[in-house]
Amino acid sequence: MSVVWDNIKLFAKEVIWDTVSNIRLTDVIDILLLALILFYLYRFIRDRRAGKLMIGLGLIMVLVIISTAFNMQALKYVFDNFYQVGIIAIIIVFQPEMRAALEKVGGTTLGLKNIATESRELATLNAAIDGISSAASDLSRDKVGALIVIERTTKLGEYIKSGVVVDAAISPHILRNIFFNKAPLHDGAVIIRNQRVYAAGCFLPLSTNTDINQDLGTRHRAAIGMTECSDAIVVVISEETGTISISVDGNLKRNYNYTTLKQELNTLLAPQGQHEAGKGKKSKEKKVGKRQS
Repeated sequence: MSVVWDNIKLFAKEVIWDTVSNIRLTDVIDILLLALILFYLYRFIRDRRAGKLMIGLGLIMVLVIISTAFNMQALKYVFDNFYQVGIIAIIIVFQPEMRAALEKVGGTTLGLKNIATESRELATLNAAIDGISSAASDLSRDKVGALIVIERTTKLGEYIKSGVVVDAAISPHILRNIFFNKAPLHDGAVIIRNQRVYAAGCFLPLSTNTDINQDLGTRHRAAIGMTECSDAIVVVISEETGTISISVDGNLKRNYNYTTLKQELNTLLAPQGQHEAGKGKKSKEKKVGKRQS
C-alpha cells in the first residue's frame, strides 16, 4: 500500500507539480489566445458549410491514425498525396467563408467616444430605425417587395457600385418611392450607410447554401447571400405574402411587424453593451433550412 502511495506522490510531484510550477505568464496568455481563436472559429463554422468540412477533416484524421497504426500502405499513400493538394483545394472551395471570416476580424473596432457624441449618434440611429420599420410596415401592407441592406463594419462599396448613389436622409416616403412598383430602382436593393439611404438599385450576391428552404425566392436568397459574405443586416419584404424578414449572419428570421422589427433592429444596431441585459430573453433564431409553420 505504501508503494502505491509513494508512486502517486511521485507522479503528482514530477508530472503535475513540476509542470504547473514551470508555467510562465506568456504560457497563460498563449493558452488564452488559442482558446479565443478556437472559440471564434467554432462560432463561425457552426452554421455554415465549413461545419461539414470540419466533420470531413475529422474523419480523414481518424483514417490517417488508423492507417499509420496498422501500417496500411495504400491508405497512407492516398493521404500523403492528399495533403499536398488538399489544403489548396479547401482554400479555393471555401474562399467565400474565409473571406467573410477575415472581413469580420478586420471589422472589429476599438475606440472611445464622449457622451455628447454617443447621444447624438443614438438619436440619429433611433430615427433611422423608426424610418426603416415604418417603411417596411407600409410596404408589407401593400405587398411590395423590398430589400434594405444596413451596412455595418464591412464596407459594401463593390455592391454600391452596381446601383445608383442617392445619399439622402432616411424616411418612409423615400423608401416607399424607391420600391414603388415600376419605379426605376425598385428591382434592386437599398444600401443604408451611416444612417442614410446611400444607394439604390444595387445587386446582391445570391446564397449558394443548398439547405435554404425551397419556398424562398430570389429576393430572400439575395438577403441571405449578402449576410453570408458580410456583417450587414438585411430587411426583406416578400412581394407574394408581404412577410417582413431579417437576415443576419446567413440566418433568416421571419414574420415581423412594425413593433417587433423596430425592437430587433434596436438590439442589432445599438452600441455594444446597450442591450446586453436583454439578450438572454431573445428567442432562438430560426435556421434558414427549416420550413415555417
